[in-house]
Amino acid sequence: MKYLMTTAIAAAALAGCTPADPTFSSFYSEAGSTLERGDFGNASMNNLLVQTGQQDYTINLARRFASDVNSTVNFAFNSTALDADARATLMRQADWIRQFPEVRFKVYGHTDLVGSQSYNRTLGLRRAQAVVAFLSSQGISRNRLEAVASFGETQPLVVTEGRERRNRRTVTEVSGFVERDPTLLNGKYAEVIFREYVRSATPRTQAEGTQITTGTGG
Repeated sequence: MKYLMTTAIAAAALAGCTPADPTFSSFYSEAGSTLERGDFGNASMNNLLVQTGQQDYTINLARRFASDVNSTVNFAFNSTALDADARATLMRQADWIRQFPEVRFKVYGHTDLVGSQSYNRTLGLRRAQAVVAFLSSQGISRNRLEAVASFGETQPLVVTEGRERRNRRTVTEVSGFVERDPTLLNGKYAEVIFREYVRSATPRTQAEGTQITTGTGG
């Protein structure tokens, strides 16, 4: 009786579906004959997109980096010095970057609109270099910090001729992979996660703790 009721409920649910509806076709078709559309299990959908080349590896990781940590640090006027907030943000960036040793990053420097364009381009570059130096002090290989670049005053967040702290910033972004082939992570993602999981449970020495919590910038 219970089986008949379940069957009746399923039939009623499908009654409102047309043959073109994915629910209808997946119910009546041979198992595996329809493609996963992400209606059930976003993880499997993501794997399908990656394996078939539909999902760009770099864009996917860049989005994750930007959502997991703050990719931006700000500076005082005409300064490249990293204050306490900037160092705290960069330490969180470094923690994330260490989890993915196969990934490269780029740091972009920006300024506000006060001063000449040529001076601001140089200032933006110096800010990016300060961030790269700090990330390197946290154990990130310089080979993975692909390059530093400066947009100077050309990409303000707030358009104003006056001083604006939000414009005086650097932005760290995923730029690619250590090796050209992005399928480097294909089949190795679990290995990377497991490696970092084991490492996170390993007690750190006093010297290691000092290295992680200190750094210079500017």
